[in-house]
Amino acid sequence: MTVTEPVEDPAVTAAEEPDRRPEAKPKDNRAWLLVLPVVVCVTFTALIPLMTVVNYSVQDIFSPSDRIFVGLEWFRSVTRDPEVRGAFLRTLMFSAQVLLIEIPLGVAIAVAMPRRGWTVSAALVVVALPLLIPWNVVGTIWQIFARGDIGLGGWAINQVPGVDFNYTLDSTDAWITVLVMDVWHWTPLVALLAYAALRSIPEPYFQAAQIDGASAWATFRRIQLPRLRGVLTIAILLRFMDSFMIYTEPFVVTGGGPGNATSFLSVLLSKIAVGQFDLGPAGAFSLLYFLIVQIVSYVFFTVLTRSGR
Repeated sequence: MTVTEPVEDPAVTAAEEPDRRPEAKPKDNRAWLLVLPVVVCVTFTALIPLMTVVNYSVQDIFSPSDRIFVGLEWFRSVTRDPEVRGAFLRTLMFSAQVLLIEIPLGVAIAVAMPRRGWTVSAALVVVALPLLIPWNVVGTIWQIFARGDIGLGGWAINQVPGVDFNYTLDSTDAWITVLVMDVWHWTPLVALLAYAALRSIPEPYFQAAQIDGASAWATFRRIQLPRLRGVLTIAILLRFMDSFMIYTEPFVVTGGGPGNATSFLSVLLSKIAVGQFDLGPAGAFSLLYFLIVQIVSYVFFTVLTRSGR
């Protein structure tokens, strides 16, 4: 006679067994109190001024007590202004040239920097020196350095036969001066970011490449460049935003001239807001400027992130 053992229902068994899962800990939200000072500071330094600009952008202001609501009139006026369009194209071209020069040059400097010994500290100090100089001082330095009469750089360029360098009169010379000044000032940032990423690569990778007889270019392409993707994404975003909003250096060196050769969006905005004191158009201009930077930065970040994946 065969005795059949009763089959236990798993659902009943699971229901009868006591719940052995650890009890969930109560959430402690007091950590948000540490963020509260930052929120308050951002509110007073960013949101309140932004709302003031929004208020100005929809009004025609004659005096502190005399103003008229005009809606989107200033936005239409700014977008149709040929001077604004020209400044936008110049700023976009300048940012593109900055990225095309500074990113490869910064990576090349980082690859060429030493990886061990006392020369590492010396190289880091020398490379980082331009970053320690304030923006207005950088403009003053290059304003004097590029002068053809008293500046060493301008004098040396004018010694080349057939060259008459004068950034105060020639628009091409002014553009080149501002571009070289920005490259000198901000390429070290890209180099330091890339160098930090390269130092994080384990040494056995390079030893294996050396054993396999890989060339310097193959080592860079297969080992170093993949580790630089994340850092280069940050570097491109930082350099685009900063170059697209550049103001102090060209304003000190050329003042936006000669003519409108170096009149970027920031310089033109300063002229409208401070020089002409047209707060309505300046407010609309500022908001459009802000949106352009945000949109283009988002596009850059999305494209670079997806290409990295």
